[in-house]
Amino acid sequence: MRRAGALELILLVALAGAAQAQRDEAAEDEAAQQKIAKRVVTHGEVCPDPKSPCLDMGRFQDNELSFRLKSRFNFDRGQDRSAPFYALILKSGELCRIPEEERVALQAQFPTRKVFLHRFFCLDFTDKVTYTNVNRKAGFVAVYAGRTEAEAKQFLSETKSRFPDANLRRMQVVIVNQLE
Repeated sequence: MRRAGALELILLVALAGAAQAQRDEAAEDEAAQQKIAKRVVTHGEVCPDPKSPCLDMGRFQDNELSFRLKSRFNFDRGQDRSAPFYALILKSGELCRIPEEERVALQAQFPTRKVFLHRFFCLDFTDKVTYTNVNRKAGFVAVYAGRTEAEAKQFLSETKSRFPDANLRRMQVVIVNQLE
């Protein structure tokens, strides 16, 4: 009997050790994934001409402002960001409630400047583009205003009479990468 008890004790200690090793490995994996999720890579300039979007990696929808990606996503970072630029926010509203048709109608008024719509996660994981310096829980329609503050202020002065509530915002395009 004593021998069976000793074997049971050895088996229990071995199982406990294996369970601890699995917990340690899981914690290490989680820590590594969190480190990757926090990694942000800043890429190139946005492509503000609606007739010539950036198609480097084919990751942008019509309602999103595209930018030049330096490298393909390889589960190695949590976010990709564009270089900073200025946008003129024409209208804000509830997230997922500003229709694409409204963006298209506004695009016709700005044939040489991209009009984009914020629809972060409105369609599950297919629309994972958002922008810095905005409320990610709100929707908006905006138009590219320029690379510099001077360009943006000039554009604002040209459009203020048609859009009196418009406001300038310095921002970056952000792709939130799915790591799982």
